[in-house]
Amino acid sequence: MTRKTPNFSRTPRHPLRKTRQSPIDVPEKTRKKAAPKKLTLEEARAFPLPVLNGMERTRLRGEAHHLKPIVIVGENGISEGLILAVHEALCQHELIKVRMHDPEDKHAAAEQMAAEAHAVLLGLRGHTVILYRPFLKI
Repeated sequence: MTRKTPNFSRTPRHPLRKTRQSPIDVPEKTRKKAAPKKLTLEEARAFPLPVLNGMERTRLRGEAHHLKPIVIVGENGISEGLILAVHEALCQHELIKVRMHDPEDKHAAAEQMAAEAHAVLLGLRGHTVILYRPFLKI
């Protein structure tokens, strides 16, 4: 009777000692694909914005809680350059925070920014605006 010897090279590792897989060993399905083509603001406006109910808004605001503001509005207020910066951030992150520097009317400024950047206004906390636009697939 032959006795099988254990194959020590295939023993599972401790879960806290995980090592990275070689990119060669990663199956084709799980490899990262190239970034999608970036849309211009005019192309993004062709897609309709989602209509969110209260529960979805609350969940997205909760996800945005730990985020730091990506775009900061200066003393010049809302300009074309700011809208393009918000658009670029939304193309990359889908959910962003925008910090405003002492606006005169922060509610109107937040609504204007969301409308011009083609995003959903999720909320306004202090001087911080939370904007959402799902990734647009072309």
